[in-house]
Amino acid sequence: MPDIDKQDVLSSLVNDLLKEKRSERRWRTLRSLLWLLLIAYIAIAAFTYINSDSSGISTPNSNNYVSLIRWDGMIAPGRDFSAESVTPDLRKAFADKTAKGVVIVIDSPGGTPVQAAIIHDTIIAFKKKYHKKVIVVGEDMLTSGAYFVAVAADKIYVNPNTIAGSVGVIVKGFGFVDAMQKLGITRRVYTAGTNKDRMDPFLPQNPDDQKKIQQVMGEVHQNFVQAVMEGRKGKLHGDPAELFSGDFWSGLTAVKLGLVDDLGNLTEASEKEFGTSQYKEYGGESNLMRMISEQLGSSVDRLFSTF
Repeated sequence: MPDIDKQDVLSSLVNDLLKEKRSERRWRTLRSLLWLLLIAYIAIAAFTYINSDSSGISTPNSNNYVSLIRWDGMIAPGRDFSAESVTPDLRKAFADKTAKGVVIVIDSPGGTPVQAAIIHDTIIAFKKKYHKKVIVVGEDMLTSGAYFVAVAADKIYVNPNTIAGSVGVIVKGFGFVDAMQKLGITRRVYTAGTNKDRMDPFLPQNPDDQKKIQQVMGEVHQNFVQAVMEGRKGKLHGDPAELFSGDFWSGLTAVKLGLVDDLGNLTEASEKEFGTSQYKEYGGESNLMRMISEQLGSSVDRLFSTF
């Protein structure tokens, strides 16, 4: 009997092990199949994107379309929303002789004044060179540097809930003087030039430094205000002291103040200004990668929601 029991136990263990191996093999095969399907799905989507000539809506047999560009995120050197990154696509969009105009969709809280000013000036230069109408459609945010860019357009459209405006300049920092004193830390700084250590966070605030930074910010702010005054000439309805205070408003209020022209999304604005909802999107590899990322994310979501 003991030998028989041992054989039964051994047989049971072997069967369990075989079942576990089969189960692992099935799941490994299933996972491989799912990944192959996902890769094939992305490849087909990318192939379709490339063959559509980067168009959001296919327009190979029609001349009734606009050039579309999308900009989002912080405006800063080295980012997707920088003068260096956006200028090539902007040039292609304007140079498209068949396009009825240029539509720029922006969703950004702003960024550096230099990059915003360069992009603003580039749009104006291309408008003069190619004689094309330009409209901006603001999405979630169209503030600060992003609004600086937008006023270069002929028309600005926003959603009623878009946050718009913020015509101002800000410099942020910290002061560590008290903390250093409590910790007993002594800092040693050597400069050549009496003002080289301006705005040092480890030194007490200096009235001369405060005056200097206010002067510089005032000059940058004035350049911003001047750009808005020129871009929105004859359209502003509010008190300049309020409009240029750095405050922000909803899209609905921004229309009333004349900071933007009208309410509408991409399709509505395009149809109203150019008589078409068709567009050819310019964005090169960045748009392709964004599309693949979106496809990958949605596909993975579906996989996880299925199991």
